[in-house]
Parts: sequence; structure tokens; C-alpha cells
Amino acid sequence: MGDLLEHDALSLSGMLARKELSAVELMQATLAQITAWNPRVNAIVSAIDPDQALALAAKADNAKRMGWLHGIPVAIKDLANAQGLETSMGSPVFAGQVAQADDLYVARMRAAGALIIGKTNVPEFGLGSHTFNPVHGATVNPYDPGRSAGGSSGGAAAALATRMLAIADGSDMMGSLRNPAAWCNVYGLRPTWGRIPNEPTGDMYLHPLATNGPMGRSPADIAALLEVQAGRDPVQPFGVAHNNVSRGLDAPIQGMRIGWLADWGGAYPMEDGIVQRCDAALQVFRDLGAVVEHLAPPFPASKIWDSWQVLRWFAVAAKLEPLYRQEKTRAQLKPAAIWEIENGLALSAMQVQRASALRSEWFRAAAVMFEQFDAVVLPTAQVWPFPVDDIHPTRINGQPMDTYHRWMEVVVPASLIGLPALSVPVGFGVNGLPMGMQLIGAARADNTVLHLGQAYHQATLWPQKMPPRQP
Repeated sequence: MGDLLEHDALSLSGMLARKELSAVELMQATLAQITAWNPRVNAIVSAIDPDQALALAAKADNAKRMGWLHGIPVAIKDLANAQGLETSMGSPVFAGQVAQADDLYVARMRAAGALIIGKTNVPEFGLGSHTFNPVHGATVNPYDPGRSAGGSSGGAAAALATRMLAIADGSDMMGSLRNPAAWCNVYGLRPTWGRIPNEPTGDMYLHPLATNGPMGRSPADIAALLEVQAGRDPVQPFGVAHNNVSRGLDAPIQGMRIGWLADWGGAYPMEDGIVQRCDAALQVFRDLGAVVEHLAPPFPASKIWDSWQVLRWFAVAAKLEPLYRQEKTRAQLKPAAIWEIENGLALSAMQVQRASALRSEWFRAAAVMFEQFDAVVLPTAQVWPFPVDDIHPTRINGQPMDTYHRWMEVVVPASLIGLPALSVPVGFGVNGLPMGMQLIGAARADNTVLHLGQAYHQATLWPQKMPPRQP
């Protein structure tokens, strides 16, 4: 059983289905791994009692299989509700709040047989790509405990890298699952917006920026989890019809066309070694028969950023304004949240309209771009994992960052218009730290980026070749 947790989630599922492995045995191995690793990285929070976890596994062993996740331990990102577990969102405002029901995609995972054993750590309200908060503390990078694991899905990425979990959920507004995947040497997919429905609460029309998504140690695992999480919700106005995103993942990619955007013509400052590491990784696609071409910026980065700033302020303020209005809860909000809210509250309706028009303009330009390319590529991050005690990077190569999240700008082109984007590992820098690059597809082309990602994965196997050192 020593190498059991090196298997990917689909392999474990097959072993469980064939009775080569029991859910109790898998849970015992998982709990032992959590005992060994979690005190070091602080990725899993609000965990259930081990005896309760083993009882769940025993029940699964004696039950009819519910789906491919049957008997597999999972922990849910602490921005989502899992019935009976605390949903703190990393905020003292909600510390101790126990969920009375599952969120929609969590219910779908549970219905497929997942055994929910805890939550994964996040930044406060998911703001900022650095997982620390006053409720559960900081999640550190498995490859260097003095460095950040990224965020907001930093707990999920660190748990995957350390084999505490075989599969995980994440969410992504501004790179929240892509950035930690890159920094923890795993995979993360931001799916086409609407493929995984959000919660049917409050306004369902005006704020299509964030989405939930799957994370794993292979694109095949990610595709399988996406098929569980995805599917239109009849009480929501938008959504993408469910289809088989796993089809043809192992087919050759010869002749597929990839556009390499690098640093968007110099618009995105990058720390040394990042563009070079991604450029070297693209040779894998050439070796597999794909065509890789340098691509000039298809749209002004400044327009994308201007649109993003306004629409993000608008969305965050709409969500958190009730907490801001109350003096007691406002005092418990971190400065980044207050900054987002106050900027959002100051917007006029016409400012939001102009930002949405810019977003529409970028979508049209991107559609033309994807007439020539099956996918385009950008680095997943502009900086290497930074010291865990820092709040956020303030400069890149001497260039000041004018907001707390400007250093994450490279993820915005996909986020703004809801494109599918898969972060794949590209190896390690001379500093020994991981990095990734984004494979970005046309709207609703999730299968295409997963297909490219799976071919790349089979040729590289970065998560399997370079796991973090055992504590």
C-alpha cells in the first residue's frame, strides 16, 4: 500500500470498482497521509473525525456504486457549502458557520459517491492569489514551506501535490485555481463559464466572472470530475449544455495549431525564467506533431484590464456590500475586500456598460483568433511562488504593481470572457520552484484544451516525476 496514493483518481476508482481495494483501505492511507503532511502545509481544514471518515468508507464498501467517485475521499474548497461542515470562507465573519446543505456542484460530487472529509483552505473570501486568512492561517507551498501555494484554491493544490487528495474542486475568478496549480505542480481547469452552474441564489444575470472547476494530477481525472460537476441547472438562465468532455482525450494531436502569446507583447511583466520555462515546454507539443507559432497580441491588454477592473469591482461589491454596510462586520474585512467594495459602490451604470462593451469587443476578437488556432498559450503566473509572509508582490522586475492583484494580470484574458483554460505544469526553475502555463481554448472548447493537456501530460508526467519531498 506504500505507493497507493501515487495512483491518479481514475486508477483508484477502477481498483475500487474491481474490489482490488476497499474504501476503508483507501481512507486509512489518506488519513495517514494527512497526518504526515497537513501539519506542514495546512491545506485541509475543518476535517471530520477520523473515526467518522472510516465509518463513511465502511458504508461505501457495503453500498451499491453511485458513480466513478464512489469511495474516494475529497475535501471541498472552503468557499463552497458541504452539509455539516464549516464554511468560513477564511473570514472571521463566518467562522463556525456550519452548512445546512450542499452547494449544487458539491451535491453532484456526493451523488457520484465522493466521501467528503473536510474543506481546503482559501484566502479571505477568495480574494488574492495567496492562501492565508485569520481563521485557519496560511497554506504553504509543498515544495518550499517558506513560499506561497497560491490561491484562492491553494489548499486544494497543496493537498493534491502532497497526495492527501487524488482529486479536488476549485474555483476561479482571477486565476484562483490556475495559479495554485502552477505553483504546486498539478493541473487545474477553469471551464467555459456556465458549464458548471453557480448557485441559484440572488442575481443570476449580471456577474458572469467566476466559475467552479476541477483540479487533479492529470487532465483525464479533471475531465472525469468536470463531467460530474457540469450540466445545466433548469432554474438558472445561463449555462452550457452538458457533453462528453472526456471523448478522444488520448487521440493524437498531430496538426493541431497552438498560438504562443508569451508576455502579450511585453504588456505583462514576468520574473526571470518564466517565459523561457514555458517556451521550452512548448517543444513537447512540437514533438507530438502540433504546430506552435508565436502570436502577436490579439487585443490591447490595457482594454482587457480596464474592463476587468470595473466588472470585478461591480461583482465583488454586489456580493460583499451587506457586510460593508454593518460597522461590526466591516471591521472584520481585510483591506483588499474594502478596496474592491468601495470602488464598486462608486461605479455608475454607464461605467459598467462601457466595461461590458469592451468585454464583448474582446470576445469577438478572440473568436477570430480561434479560427486560426485550436488553443493559445500564456504563462499561468507572472512571478514565482513568493515568501509566505508577504501579502502580495508589489513589484515585478522593478515595475511597481498598482493594485494588490495586478501581478496576476496574465490570467485575465481568459477570465474576462469565460474561456476554458487549463494550467499544465512546465517544470521547475533554477530556484527549484514549480511553474505552469495556460492552454486557452475557444468558448465551449473544453474538450480541446483537455485533449491537448492529456497528450502533454502523457509526454511529461511532471506531477508523477517530481512530487514534493516527504516530510
